[in-house]
Formats: sequence, C-alpha cells, structure tokens
Amino acid sequence: MNREIQLGKHSISESNPCFIIAEAGVNHNGNVDMAIELVRKAKECGADCVKFQTFKAERVVSKTAPKAAYQMETTNPEESQLDMLRKLELKRQDYVSIIEACKSEGICFLSTPYSTEDIDFLDELGVSAYKVASGQTVEPFFLKYLAKKKKPIILSTGMCTLAEVDEAIRTIRATGNENVAVLQCTTNYPSASCDANLNAMVTMRNACNVLAGYSDHTTTSTACIAAIALGACIIERHFTLDKHLPGPDHSSSSDPGEFLKLVELIRETESVLGSGLKVPCESEERNIPGMRRGLVAAKDIKAGEEFTHENITAKRPLRGLPPKLLHQILGRKASTSIPAETPIDFEVIQ
Repeated sequence: MNREIQLGKHSISESNPCFIIAEAGVNHNGNVDMAIELVRKAKECGADCVKFQTFKAERVVSKTAPKAAYQMETTNPEESQLDMLRKLELKRQDYVSIIEACKSEGICFLSTPYSTEDIDFLDELGVSAYKVASGQTVEPFFLKYLAKKKKPIILSTGMCTLAEVDEAIRTIRATGNENVAVLQCTTNYPSASCDANLNAMVTMRNACNVLAGYSDHTTTSTACIAAIALGACIIERHFTLDKHLPGPDHSSSSDPGEFLKLVELIRETESVLGSGLKVPCESEERNIPGMRRGLVAAKDIKAGEEFTHENITAKRPLRGLPPKLLHQILGRKASTSIPAETPIDFEVIQ
C-alpha cells in the first residue's frame, strides 16, 4: 500500500517532517478578508497548510437540527444550527481569492467538503487533495464519490471504531485510490487530554497499513508532541486570529502566538528524535578523545616485565591502545622500559 502521498510540493511520509495543518475551518466568520488573514498568519506561524470547510448550510443540516453541545456554549443557544452555519458560508469567488492568497504565501490550501456538490466544486478549483471530516468517514457513498477524483484523502476518525475506519479505507482503495492517510481525532471541542487515545493512531497505522497522524482538539501541546514521538506524519490544530471572536470554534482554537509555539515544539521534537541510527553525533566525535580512556602504565614497568592488571590501567585521554584490547596485552612483555602514565601501544610490547 502507498505509504507516501503528495500534496502540492509536500511529500507526506514517515520519513519526512510532519505536515502541519492550521485548521482555519469556519473561523473566518464568513468574511473573506478574515479568511485571507488566516492564510497569512498560518504561513507566518510555520504551518505547511491552511484548511477551510466548504459547504452550503442547507446541504449539511436540516431546519430542525439542534446545535452540538459545545456550539450551545459558544454561540447563541436560541439560534438554530442552520442559521449559524449560513453565516459561516463562503462564496465561490471567496475560495478563488483564498486559493490565490495561499499560492502567493506559499502555503498549501485544503478544504473539507460536506456534499458531492462540494467535492465537485473543489475539484473544479483544482485542489490537490481533500480532507474528510469525522462525521463523513462512515458514509461509504460519499467516500466512494470522493475517492474517484483520484486525489489524496486525509481522513479524520473521531467517533469511529477500528472496524469503521477499516471499512472507510477499503471503500477508498476499492476505487483504485491508494493515496489515503488517517488522523486520530476526538470529536469534542475542546477535548480532554485523557481522551486523546494516541495509541489508537498507532493501531490504525499498523492494522490498516496506512499513513497516520493526529487532529488535536485539546487545550495543551502535550498530545501533539506525544503524537510526533509516536510517528505522526500529520498534525492538525484549529487556528484563529483571536480566541475571543464570536463563533463556534474560536475559543477552542489556537491563536497565532499559541500556534507558532506549537510549530516550534513539533520541529524541536522531530529534531530530538533524530534519525534512529545509533552513531556518535558531530559534537560527540569531538569529545571522544577527551572522554574515553586509553591504556597507560600504572607504574614504572621494566623492560622484559610481564604486563598485568597491576601495572596497566586505563586513564583519560584516549591515547595509546583502547581498553578493549587489554586482553591481548596481558601476559606479554614490555620491549622497553615504560615510565608510569606512559600510553601503551604495540611498539612497547614484545
């Protein structure tokens, strides 16, 4: 199965730096200028990608659909979910402007479609890949339609069982599309750290033979950093210009200062994890002579005297023979007189 996918200029794989997504979502509040500012700020913070959500409210929810519990807390509880979402829609021309801004800033554009019409619309705009929301991961007809576009798919798996994730991946692969990655996700805003279940990311990666990452809804950086240590090749985090703006997701998103710090921590974590090859680094190579010990005379040794544990010892710095060769020296004799603390090398051994 494919363990590398291409998103524009970015190659996502387990051997490349983590692909970091700033999930702008609906945090533009329906304002294209705010959306473009989110693009700029995401780039400044070091994100590789900025992601939005593409939908028509009437195609997502019914007139009587209640708001989610967290939406009741972050928006007017007397307003319907339909009315809330209507205010968060973007126009077609808005997407053209946002994509142009992404190209200008040098940051990857992604969006989450919520209907087949949205899929077609994004395809017409020339998107390089699709992001699937957790709720649509259990909709085979939607996934099949999406997969037939033959573009990479990043699949969030909040609320899913492993069996449901497996079915989703099989549905995508049955179309001939192997370019899929999954994200461990907890569908709650914000979510508790104890619900992150990052080991499920590893389980999905191994069980489904797929690239895996983490979509974070917690309020700290801990889960993201732990995900990197577990091999996440994608990290997604909600992103806002201001956590105090009105709207359903701002309060549970990272502002530019927080997102910048998260990116720095992710890159530092990747750095400390290293290559996995157990070899001395450059700074260690310079320290080897001073920190390792070499064999020296523990006391004055006369010519012809036998080498023993009593007259040979190991001391810093590393001069003469290394201690691992001591067994080759014991029992042999000195070819010349050796003053105490003189390095022992083969020239003084009979």
